[in-house]
Amino acid sequence: MNNTMEIATTETRNVSEKANGNIWRDILGSPRYVVAPMVDASELAWRLLCRRHGSHLCYTPMLHSSVFCRDPKYRREALASCPEDRPLIVQFCGNDPKILLEAALLAEPYCEAIDINLGCPQAIAKRGHYGAFLQDDWELLKNIVSTLSQGLKIPVTCKLRIFPEISKTIDYARMLEDAGAAMLTVHGRTRDQKGPLTGLASWEHIKAVRAHVKVPMFANGNIQTVQDADRCMQETNVEGVMTAEGNLYNPFIFEGCYPPAWEPALEYLDLVERYPAPSSYIRGHLFKLFQHILCLPGNEEERGNLARNSTMESFRGVVEALRARYLPYHEGCLSWDPQSSDYNLKLPPWLCQPYVRDSPQEHLNKIEAKKMEQVNNMVKKDYKDEDGNEISRKRSKKLRRIARRPNRQDSVKRSSDLCTDCPNPLGFKCEYKLCRQCCRKKCFRENLDCPGHRNLTKTRRQIAIEFAVKRQDIDSVK
Repeated sequence: MNNTMEIATTETRNVSEKANGNIWRDILGSPRYVVAPMVDASELAWRLLCRRHGSHLCYTPMLHSSVFCRDPKYRREALASCPEDRPLIVQFCGNDPKILLEAALLAEPYCEAIDINLGCPQAIAKRGHYGAFLQDDWELLKNIVSTLSQGLKIPVTCKLRIFPEISKTIDYARMLEDAGAAMLTVHGRTRDQKGPLTGLASWEHIKAVRAHVKVPMFANGNIQTVQDADRCMQETNVEGVMTAEGNLYNPFIFEGCYPPAWEPALEYLDLVERYPAPSSYIRGHLFKLFQHILCLPGNEEERGNLARNSTMESFRGVVEALRARYLPYHEGCLSWDPQSSDYNLKLPPWLCQPYVRDSPQEHLNKIEAKKMEQVNNMVKKDYKDEDGNEISRKRSKKLRRIARRPNRQDSVKRSSDLCTDCPNPLGFKCEYKLCRQCCRKKCFRENLDCPGHRNLTKTRRQIAIEFAVKRQDIDSVK
């Protein structure tokens, strides 16, 4: 009994110490610039690249807690790290407190904190009931956060998305804080803001939450440059900012520079040589780094090579080819004419720079305009033949089909193209100049074969006879 009380007292003391301490200052070293957890993107090699260029703290990719517990290979690859890769926060997704705790205990020796993903808005998170789709089940979230907070020696943090209402978002954040979260990362978008409907994040929500919680906070959303990061910290009073997409298109974002894309690409490939990553990860990073170049005319071959090949040699070949093509422009040996492309860019396309989406309203307007154009074309389109005479839409489609395949025989059959026994078209490979049905009947009646129609009656009968003979031999042996 006394031992049990001593253990309980020790656990309470550990929880109390974690609650009273400041994880941002005392454990993480006061990071201001943070690289977000990104599925298939924030692997070790990429984290090291970012740390070398201004990032103070990195997260692992989102890890599935149940897979992490049962699969040693998944666990080993997910926890790949090195002394340079610290401080580090491991992020898990899941909806079972016991499984999440089991996974967190396995990862505890390799990181400074465990983060619970409450922000993933994708369809796979909805099917698995995790990420942002847990934000409606507050009792479950209280259980998850309190279970991990009490069961771990390191702090527990949460990354969450906002509700449309500021007051509900504040209550949500305070609930997580009261449950034991030592730090919060607030993404200023709702779970419906994703893909082409992403839009701008609400710093107003983030500022309101910061004013009502006591634990340290990171802000996430609208961070495309280091100036955005500094302005966000000033406006919202958060301790640091986190970026995902801005980092993928420019891993030097926190240094405040826009390097030519081949510089981070080659440095990243050198790191991959030391700390291997799946080819899909490498390909994804290179596509984003060279996003603006690969969209220009003349780079189709490099784009195709990057998409098709999966070797380090092929990846380096693409980078070196693009470097050789655009380095003279970068060094001023050749002049770049921005009018030579369809792009209206403030920066030349070979420099790393943010990817700017259309606003949700612009995206919806384009979809509506496209639908109206299709409707108008169907209603108003005039169909004419070669002589300019109006014809039906069905006739026009037939004429276009004939134009595409001029060597195809006309659909109007001549008498010589018809079966000799019936008015159906004959099979041109038929040995007896019959249609399929008539050929089948003839082969059956006369014990013939027609390879053209694959009516192999004689062969089938021979197989049946041989099978019957074998069956008789087996029966006689018995």
